[in-house]
Amino acid sequence: MSAWIDTLVVAWALVLSVGGGWVVTGLVLRLASRSRDAGTAGDDGGPTGAVPRAALRGGTWIGLLERLTITAAMLAGYPAAIAFVIAVKGLGRYPELREHPTASERFVIGTLASMGWAAIIGIGGLALMGGAVVGE
Repeated sequence: MSAWIDTLVVAWALVLSVGGGWVVTGLVLRLASRSRDAGTAGDDGGPTGAVPRAALRGGTWIGLLERLTITAAMLAGYPAAIAFVIAVKGLGRYPELREHPTASERFVIGTLASMGWAAIIGIGGLALMGGAVVGE
C-alpha cells in the first residue's frame, strides 16, 4: 500500500480513536450510572456523583492522551506500550482513588471503555493497512 494511504489511515485512526472514544466512554459511563447497583447521583456514591467527578479531575484530557497513545502503539506494532499507559495512569491516580474510594468504579469503567475503544481502532487501522505496521 502506498505511503500516502498509510498516512491517511493512521491519521484517521488517531482522530477516530480520540474523538470517537470520548463519545463511547461518556456513553458507557452514563449507562453504568443507570445500573441497579450504581447508587444514585444524589448520594455521591454512584459513578456520576459529585465526589467521583471532583476526585478525578483532568479525566477528559487523560483519556484523550491515553487513547492517542494506545492507538499509536497498536499501529506501530508495539502493543506492550499499553502496559506503560496502564502503569502511569494507575500510579498517577492512586492517591486520588485511595482518598476517594467511590471514584474507583468510575475510574475502572471509564478506563476499560477508553482503552478498549483505542485498541479496537488501532487493530482496525492495521487491518486497513493490510496488517503492515507503521514504518515498515
